[in-house]
Amino acid sequence: MTLVEAAVRAGARRDVAAQTLGLTGRTLQRWAEQGLGAADQRRGPLTAPANKLSPVERQRLLDVANTPAYRDLSPQQIVPRLADEQALYLASESTFYRVLRDAQQVVHRQRSRPATASRPRGQVASGPNQVWSWDISWLPGPLRGTFFYLYLILDVWSRKIVGAVVHEEECSALASALFLSACRELGLDPAGLLLHADNGSPMKGSTLLATLQRLGVIPSFSRPGVSDDNPFSEALFRTLKYRPEYPWQPFATLPAARAWVAAFMHWYNTEHRHSAIRYVTPAERHDGQEGAVLARRHQLYQAARQKHPERWSGDTRNWTPVPTVHLNPQSTPATADRAA
Repeated sequence: MTLVEAAVRAGARRDVAAQTLGLTGRTLQRWAEQGLGAADQRRGPLTAPANKLSPVERQRLLDVANTPAYRDLSPQQIVPRLADEQALYLASESTFYRVLRDAQQVVHRQRSRPATASRPRGQVASGPNQVWSWDISWLPGPLRGTFFYLYLILDVWSRKIVGAVVHEEECSALASALFLSACRELGLDPAGLLLHADNGSPMKGSTLLATLQRLGVIPSFSRPGVSDDNPFSEALFRTLKYRPEYPWQPFATLPAARAWVAAFMHWYNTEHRHSAIRYVTPAERHDGQEGAVLARRHQLYQAARQKHPERWSGDTRNWTPVPTVHLNPQSTPATADRAA
């Protein structure tokens, strides 16, 4: 009550202050009406849970977990070993974990070195066809639980979709074929190009890796389960699936899914003005037209400012091209590239 009253005197609302302390305004009112004073009247549960371990039982769990035979094992190993070796059941795995956590003993218990996954090395693209990112996303199929698989390759610097195809399965061979097709359409020798992907099996399959090695392409992978390591592809899939024309109903056939993706790819590359590259289209940036487009905008803004200087409090908008794009920078600067 004292804390609540102090907060109210400082200008806070009583119900908000009470909620911060885990109380309701009605509870405070009842305490005041009953003359219970300023002390916290909450008493917690009146009885302990029926399955609560006694202090002796908790200590026995800790003693067992720290014996030479079990101190290097996790609770998932300890519980079945006790059952097999001593015909003994002390508690469940979750209870073992809870007791160990309360004793601040939830650490890597095995003798082997704990698994680590270092962050991917940061990459910088200063032009097209230097760093590509690719991934696979699911598109709903005609039957519940069935999917089509969208393979998509994106140029990180220009944001242009350089390759996209929809198949009925995920496999490394199909990914390899898409990569080769994208290189042919661009007339590109991919030697020295870096191709970044997540840790899925198609991305690390032997067929694709053999193709990349033969062509001199540098593979790069995200950490397992860390989608933020592949932000450009993830952001593109979000843009795709949040388009107003994205179908509410599943795709009825594979050709229908392919046709929709082709239309989206055309819109994204040639019509979508991307916020992270000064609102030019990915195709304009990839094909070297960005400078002329932004120069015309700059001249237009300068003319507008000269015509009505009273309407401009500062400089005109920055229409200089974005020179570089960073993938997984080792630091997180305030000016980090936006992928979406």
